[in-house]
Amino acid sequence: MNYNWNWGVFFEELPGGEATYWEILLEGVGWTLAVSALAWIIALVIGSVIGTIRTTQSRPLVALGNAWVEFFRNIPLLVQIFLWYFVVPEVSAPLKAWVVQAEPSHVQFLMAVIGLGLFTSARVAEQVRAGIQSLPRGQRAAGMAVGLTTTQTYRFVLLPMAFRIIIPPLTSETMNLIKNSSVALTIGLAELTFRAREMGEYTFNFFEAFSAATLIYIAIAMTANRVMAHVERRVAVPGYIAGGAK
Repeated sequence: MNYNWNWGVFFEELPGGEATYWEILLEGVGWTLAVSALAWIIALVIGSVIGTIRTTQSRPLVALGNAWVEFFRNIPLLVQIFLWYFVVPEVSAPLKAWVVQAEPSHVQFLMAVIGLGLFTSARVAEQVRAGIQSLPRGQRAAGMAVGLTTTQTYRFVLLPMAFRIIIPPLTSETMNLIKNSSVALTIGLAELTFRAREMGEYTFNFFEAFSAATLIYIAIAMTANRVMAHVERRVAVPGYIAGGAK
């Protein structure tokens, strides 16, 4: 069976006439970028804290960090999104009241950001822990020897080096987070995948809709990849990252 490609479908209007299909895809890109950016901030901040405390000498803090990583890493992302959207508001009266009164898209956006951010924070924590532990033990000892406190040693010695080392795996996590943002369609957020499916259901031009979505995802992910690669070259420490001295 021959398929008749119709690339002009992007300039056709929705049945209600309120917008064209390329406009709703562009709106979906905006939601995708917003969810990805805010979730990445949450993941980086919390993941850095959790990854750091897992390398301390405090057993309670290490146990807390390990529990955090195991909890969020071992529950599927889709399940976590559902928990935040359907379950968590039911156990908090103030949150439930806000959910009832707020715009549905705002609730969907917030829960998607929280779910995706915390899920990714466990993965970032593993990268930060590995980066700190890959450093020679002498660096920690040198920091303490010159009179720095433990907090200052992490802030001025260990973490600056560790983050330079883990930029390549963090790049992979960034790209994964962008792709994982598509899970938000399951709770109704009108991000890129949601809009592509909507376009296909209205027009039956699924090939065109998802071809466009695929190309957009590739463009976003590769842009993030190039930005991170530029950062890696600027902050690389010779001898720690292959090609870092170039």
